Amino acid sequence: MSGHSKWSTIKRKKGAIDSKRGKIFTKLIKEITLAARLGGGDLEGNSRLRQAIMAAKEENMPKDNIDRAIKKGTGDQAGAAAYEEVTYEGYGPAGVAVIVDVMTDNKNRTVAEIRHILSKHGGNLGENGCVAWMFDKKGSIVFDKKAVGEDALMEVALDAGAEDVRDQQSEWEVITDPMTFEAVKKAIDIKGWKYLEARVGKIPRNTVKLEAGKAEQMLKLMEKLEDNDDVQNVYANFDIPDDIMEKLSQ
Repeated sequence: MSGHSKWSTIKRKKGAIDSKRGKIFTKLIKEITLAARLGGGDLEGNSRLRQAIMAAKEENMPKDNIDRAIKKGTGDQAGAAAYEEVTYEGYGPAGVAVIVDVMTDNKNRTVAEIRHILSKHGGNLGENGCVAWMFDKKGSIVFDKKAVGEDALMEVALDAGAEDVRDQQSEWEVITDPMTFEAVKKAIDIKGWKYLEARVGKIPRNTVKLEAGKAEQMLKLMEKLEDNDDVQNVYANFDIPDDIMEKLSQ
C-alpha cells in the first residue's frame, strides 16, 4: 500500500477525517460548483458533476448544500467565486513525488503557500510535468477486509469492468479505469457492501520506501498540504513499512 491509500488509512485510524468535516465540505462544494460551471447542471451529461455529488453524498453532505453549489456553478444563484484549477508538482522528503491539485481565486497566494509548505517539510516545488508521468488516473474503491471476502469482491468488481483487486494488508482496493468507475461502484452498491473510500484519483506507478524519520516528515507534509484551504487533493508515491505505519497511526 502506498501514497494516498496509506495516508487515507492513517487518517481513518486517527479519526482525522471526522474532525475535519467542515473543511471536507468546503472542498466538495468547490468541486461541485466548478463542475457545474464547466459542464452544466445536467447530471446525465456531466460525469465530473456526478462524481462530485457522489463524493458529497458519501460524506453525508445535506442535499440543500449540494443544490446550492450546483446553482452557483450554473449561474442560477449569486455568490460563486471565480475559482481556477491549478496542479503543482514537486518533491517531498527522500525524493518522494508529490502532486497537489488546487482550486484558487488567487494563484500567486496559493503557489507561495504551497512552496512554503513543501520547503518547510523537506521538499521543494518543481516544474510542471516533473512528476506527473509517475502517476496514472484511476478509480479506487477501498474495503476493510472484514466487510467482504476477496473471491466475492473480485467476481463482482471484475465482471463490472474493474482492472484489479489488490491486497493492501488490512484492506482490499478495487482499481478501475476512470471511465468504468461508476459502473463498478454501482455493481458494488447493489450488493450492499460498505466501502471505506470510493474516488477517482492518481495512483503511483512506483513507490519510494521511507524509514521512520522521513516517514513522519512525509505525513506531516501531507497533513499541512491538505489543511490548506485551496488544496483539493494531494497525491504522493511514498511507501511506509507496516511496523512504522502502525506507530505513526497511534
